[in-house]
Amino acid sequence: MLTVVLSGLRARWAAFLGSFVALSLGVGLLATMGLGLASTFDAPEREPRRFASAPVVVQGRDAVTVEVRRGPDTASVSQKLDRPQPVDIELLAELKARWRVTTAGGPDAVGVHGPAAEVRTLVGDRAHVLTGNDRLRADPEPERDAEALVALNSLLGTAGGVTTFVSIFVVASTFAFAVALRRREFGLLRTAGATPGQVRRMLLAEAAGVGVLAAAAGCALGAWGAPWLARVLVDGDLAPAWYGIGDATWPFHLAFWTGVTVALAGALAASRRAGKIGPTAALREADVDTDVLPPGRALLGTGLLLAGAGLLVWTAVTEPSELLKRKTYTTVPMLLITGVALLAPVLVRPVARALRLPGATGMLVRENSAAAVRRTAAVAAPVLVTVALAGSLLGSAASVTSAKAAEAREQTRAERVVTGEDLRPVPGASATATTSVFVRDGAEALVKYGARAVDDPAAFAELARLPVVAGDVADLDDGSIVVNEEWERRTVGDRVEVWRADGSGPVTLRVVAVLALGTGDNGPYVTRANAPGATVDRIEAAAGVAPEALAAAGGTVRTVEEWAAATHPSTSPQTRLGLLLVLGIALVYTVIALANTLLMATSVRGGELASLRLAGATRAQVLRVVTGEAALAVAVGTTLGLAVTAVGLGTLGAGLAALSAPVALSVPWGAVGAAAGVCGVVAVACAALPAWRLTR
Repeated sequence: MLTVVLSGLRARWAAFLGSFVALSLGVGLLATMGLGLASTFDAPEREPRRFASAPVVVQGRDAVTVEVRRGPDTASVSQKLDRPQPVDIELLAELKARWRVTTAGGPDAVGVHGPAAEVRTLVGDRAHVLTGNDRLRADPEPERDAEALVALNSLLGTAGGVTTFVSIFVVASTFAFAVALRRREFGLLRTAGATPGQVRRMLLAEAAGVGVLAAAAGCALGAWGAPWLARVLVDGDLAPAWYGIGDATWPFHLAFWTGVTVALAGALAASRRAGKIGPTAALREADVDTDVLPPGRALLGTGLLLAGAGLLVWTAVTEPSELLKRKTYTTVPMLLITGVALLAPVLVRPVARALRLPGATGMLVRENSAAAVRRTAAVAAPVLVTVALAGSLLGSAASVTSAKAAEAREQTRAERVVTGEDLRPVPGASATATTSVFVRDGAEALVKYGARAVDDPAAFAELARLPVVAGDVADLDDGSIVVNEEWERRTVGDRVEVWRADGSGPVTLRVVAVLALGTGDNGPYVTRANAPGATVDRIEAAAGVAPEALAAAGGTVRTVEEWAAATHPSTSPQTRLGLLLVLGIALVYTVIALANTLLMATSVRGGELASLRLAGATRAQVLRVVTGEAALAVAVGTTLGLAVTAVGLGTLGAGLAALSAPVALSVPWGAVGAAAGVCGVVAVACAALPAWRLTR
């Protein structure tokens, strides 16, 4: 058996080349992503900067703490304040009386040059005492690095997941198509006395050999690629400036054994199919595509398709706001994509025949593609994956941001908007400030909501065009609040306990209006009296307000359209870079799959192409047929990918409508067209090269 396997690997190295490259790249990417993730877990500790010379820092209260119920007991939960409170004046005087005190950058914290134990005794519970690396909490934006690492973890995890998904898909389809091309060989082996088990073991041994070699090469590729990835992430502002690759080894072990497992898993279904081929049946059906969709594949594909569609519909009905989150529109479409890809052998025939092509050559291309279902499906499926990912990921991200911009434009009757820091209110205009409020969620949690503080409730009610579902925003005053449908207590007249942005409270406010949830930026709204420390950062003005008065407010004056475009860009550069990284992985895999499939498929069509020449076809006509079939298969894959995209974006649109948000769907035609174009060029070239050689 070993001799047969080694001889087969040597004789068919070209057929295994595509699987080897795909696996090597997959293992390399997994090792790279794993090394990147490991570096986020072992991030170096950064030294404090603001109070680097002071051994002790005294910081005002920086969190609101509330007692909640946890079963029969009580527990304390905390939420960070937007800005720590100033150090108490009396406490500051006591500190200065005993030790040297330094201030830097604001009244929220001071550096104390004294023994930590004595400082703690003096301060008590009036403020926080920070020592060692805890002094980082007093630095500007202390959570920025942690938030960047969380986003980086999400990006690398998504990229690793897509890599695994696409590599399994490509390797499995490659092995399945290779088995279809080797049916005559398997029939001869069965005729010579080979048992089904021996045929299966031979294929699995070939896969194991390819997997081990590819995994080893991939680990070497990952070691080279990880530092390059770190530089790209830092340059693209996706990682902190200090980010770099560490010396972790577990990513190599994980990537290596994942690669071997993927190779064996990809060959398993194909080996079972090969083992079922009987001697006579194999010889009889060697050139005819029958039984293209085994029951197991049909059941799995249908199940995944129904699961993906059902999950989308269920989410749209029960939690439509989840559809707007990246984790949802990144992962759920993969169920649809996998389901459609598994069912591709039964879908390509009707789609191919529906795409009308002119002339006798067009008819021959269409009928050949519809008859050679396995070949057409093997080409169409990877194209489907890339087009659907491009349409779903980029389309969903662009649609969500477009909906946010449209919502912002629709929610004001103003003609101009002034933005900036610490603006001066303008008579006749509506001035608001950024703030936050904290409220209990049930009996067990404390939730922080970003809010807007209204300076003049009457002017605000005059210009606001909010999606009110109950109550009236004109009733807002110092003893009330406007909430949205996400709040637990959301009935007009309800009274809610609220902690203010500086942690003070609770204060009891009456609900005077309830807003639709929208894209997530609708409320709550309070007055400036319930937003201590908030400064005006937005002024909305109707047409009657003089431009000179707006300019005197001290900020940037824009029209509503300009303001919406500036504050709600189509997609942030960081998000777009992350999505393009994921799509780039899928496109590379698709190119590998197309090249491997078409080189293999066209290379064994010598007899068929010779028959066309004997029937009177010229060499150019034969090449047009072969390349036309490749292009048609790409078109079929693109059509199926657009269908998956339509389902995903359509469900997103339904979710936006359910949230009473503007439905502003955006299809990334440029990205989809570029992906399909690259696939078309590669497919035509890889079909034409062997056909040119065979028709000489």
